[in-house]
Amino acid sequence: MKPMIVILKDGTDSSQGKPQVLSNISACQAVAEAIRTTLGPRGMDKLIVDKRGKATISNDGATILKLLEVVHPAARTLVDIAKSQDAEVGDGTTSVVLLAAEILKSTRTFIEDGMHPTIVIRAVRKATALATEKIREISINVKKDDAKEQKLLLEKCARTTLNSKLIARQREFFAKMVVDAVLMLDDLLPLNMIGIKKVTGGSLEESRLVAGVAFKKTFSYAGFEMQQKKYSNPKIALLNIELELKAERDNAELRLDNVAEYQKIVDAEWTILYDKLEKLHRAGVNVVLSKLPIGDVATQYFADREMFCAGRVQDDDLKRTQKACGGAIVTTVENLDEKSHQIFGTCDLFEEIQIGSERYNFFTGCPRAKTATMILRGGAEQFIDEVERSLHDAIMIVRRAVKNDAIVAGGGAIEMALSRTLREYSRTVAGKEQMIIAAYAKAFEIIPRQLCENAGFDATNILNKLRQKHAEDNIWFGVDVTHEDVSDNYTSAVWEPAIVKINAITAASEAACLILSIDETVKVPKSSSEISNAAKAMNMD
Repeated sequence: MKPMIVILKDGTDSSQGKPQVLSNISACQAVAEAIRTTLGPRGMDKLIVDKRGKATISNDGATILKLLEVVHPAARTLVDIAKSQDAEVGDGTTSVVLLAAEILKSTRTFIEDGMHPTIVIRAVRKATALATEKIREISINVKKDDAKEQKLLLEKCARTTLNSKLIARQREFFAKMVVDAVLMLDDLLPLNMIGIKKVTGGSLEESRLVAGVAFKKTFSYAGFEMQQKKYSNPKIALLNIELELKAERDNAELRLDNVAEYQKIVDAEWTILYDKLEKLHRAGVNVVLSKLPIGDVATQYFADREMFCAGRVQDDDLKRTQKACGGAIVTTVENLDEKSHQIFGTCDLFEEIQIGSERYNFFTGCPRAKTATMILRGGAEQFIDEVERSLHDAIMIVRRAVKNDAIVAGGGAIEMALSRTLREYSRTVAGKEQMIIAAYAKAFEIIPRQLCENAGFDATNILNKLRQKHAEDNIWFGVDVTHEDVSDNYTSAVWEPAIVKINAITAASEAACLILSIDETVKVPKSSSEISNAAKAMNMD
């Protein structure tokens, strides 16, 4: 009898072979099942309560999967592709998960029948390349030369994205706001230059876009109410300096001979502070913003000289103010004088405005205004959070549409066109690949099917109509959610950037191939008997 060789630690869980592949496919389908009903304009929302009791209402696939904390190692791949889709293009997070799960579901029968996963993977990769090539071929490029035309295109793309969100009724209003915000940015379209501030109370239509910077009034001391709250063409100083008296350190020790010496030490501290304040005043500064605290003495000093100050300004707000108004964030006031123009920023108008129960500082008419701020209003806090997530998706889509001007029709139209193309191609291929590519083609139908199911339509009837229209070469026909029928979604202006679909199909196929290629999972047990290095270090004598 051969001796038993033990390689893995006792208690290690190892599962392999065909059952392992099928188990992973089932886990991925369970993940897709959790967000299936959130797809499309008639999609439902999910209410998720985390372990701290915080409730989140959302129908964004990536947000839901992030909060679900999936522990199955293979199913976590779907969470990762949803996150990557969110980071890369912003929208299509639910579609990418549904598509990956459907590809796995359609290839499951081949694995059960004993086909090797490598053959399936090869065919799926081939079909993916054909699908992305077809999108590039049929996508429509919109002229960028005409600014008005481009703005209309971007608004239509933003509206399509917002159509499936909680704020679908206000999509016209928010689509314009998002497009205006993105077009204010420079050529690189940096996302962090669009600030989003939330103020509870009021209606959604009271939300506003500021062509410049706006941030919430910071913590202030006595004397703040005496300061002027409105300036035209102010000189703005951006500091990273504390302007307050510091408490002595507890363990500091000073040995003095007489009271006069002690007075000199106290006076020196005041002199240093007043010296800084005097230099700012002499330089002709009207508005002082600092990342660090501005104390009560400094606040009163500035109020007496008709200057405005705000301390503890958040880092991103200070940087956006710098980008919009010019100037530099300085760490010393030593060399400041009236000639230091390049150090100071400016704008046409600075004012403090009451919005709901909050006060906001506005910098408008900025000379270098390559930044924008959205101030969102709404009832519940969870509702405003979901509005912010929806606008983030719309901003990402508009950014992508500015950079890549190729568009396709949404509402399941492009998926049906790809399904038909791949089905026709599969008939020209011999061998096992034919069946796999045909199954992959059928997987695309999950998007229009789910759109119908979520809207309460007869999915079989609508899909039959779509197949007929696509067979007659009407490639832009998709689901019409408002009239329970099919319609030309290109003329209905249900548009999406082609890059979103290419990214979703590529990511979904890669995830499916990755899961199909796993034939063994080894789980190493967490050892309770072994003492960690940290514990050993603590118990050392």
